[in-house]
Amino acid sequence: MQQFNDMTILAIETSCDETSAAVVCDGKILSNFVSSQTKLHAEYGGVVPELAAREHLRNLIPVVKSALREAGISMDQFDAVAATQGPGLPNALLVGFKAAQAVAFALRKPFVGINHHEAHLYSPWINEFEKFQPNISLIVSGGHTMLVLVESELKHRVLGSTIDDAAGECFDKTGKMMGLNYPAGPEIDRLAEQGNPSAFDFPRPLINDASDDFSFSGLKTSVRYFIRDNPALLDDAQKICDLCASVQAAIVEVLVKKTIRAAKRNNVRCVTASGGVTCNSALRGELARVCEHEGFTLRLAERSFCTDNAAMIGVLAERKSFRQVSLPPLDDEIKPGWVLV
Repeated sequence: MQQFNDMTILAIETSCDETSAAVVCDGKILSNFVSSQTKLHAEYGGVVPELAAREHLRNLIPVVKSALREAGISMDQFDAVAATQGPGLPNALLVGFKAAQAVAFALRKPFVGINHHEAHLYSPWINEFEKFQPNISLIVSGGHTMLVLVESELKHRVLGSTIDDAAGECFDKTGKMMGLNYPAGPEIDRLAEQGNPSAFDFPRPLINDASDDFSFSGLKTSVRYFIRDNPALLDDAQKICDLCASVQAAIVEVLVKKTIRAAKRNNVRCVTASGGVTCNSALRGELARVCEHEGFTLRLAERSFCTDNAAMIGVLAERKSFRQVSLPPLDDEIKPGWVLV
């Protein structure tokens, strides 16, 4: 087992449609560059895997150079190289993972493969790991929604996850039904501020279920039928705002209630949230309101660390090294379906 402290790490993230590189040193993020492909995929209403991989190939070297320049670090000053190993789109993962392995091999440096979900899990503690405490963590994004019991640093257990559509997918697909541009989640958030969340009553799937699992396919289907039966609604700007607010309210209520219920059942007094959907202002606000009412400490990942980024990959790699976690072999492979446990 290789052990090292006081490290400088080059981290790379290419699990989906964001090309990112970061430099992390002694727990501090010296740089974190992200090149987004949103405009490229907007034409198709979602991420096209082959296009994403090609764009990663085009962007990776410029992004890494930008991260190095911002950090004032040269390639020979790294102590280790880290990259997202999974889960993610296979071809997209390959670009960053194999590039990072090549750099580690060329520089004769340790290599750290990181689970993307695990990086999100600990992202609310970036810059403040000394304040860490046991928590219930909500990881919520376009592809995944899960609740995790974190008993201590790097010791965690998944309590439940989505059994069909994730919350972010529900946001994007219902938004597409309304004619909103991709990605629809941020647009729903914006329009919902001008809408009435009680205007339309949509189901809250599994909200009263004893499990910690989530399901949003039924909500998505309900919105589809509602729009089919009320097509004139989409010609009224205010009704669209009301629809956005009502859909958002249903998703947020499920996420918050199941998170708080899990925290109470597991006797922890801290709640954290991370992942792309945690950028949603209604979710952040409702979590803050309920946690204050219930006496819970709340830690939300900073918005810049909610979406895919290499900083969280580098920070977790450093924490694993600091905690003397065994590193994977340099010739390890990507794990597209890697499940957080």
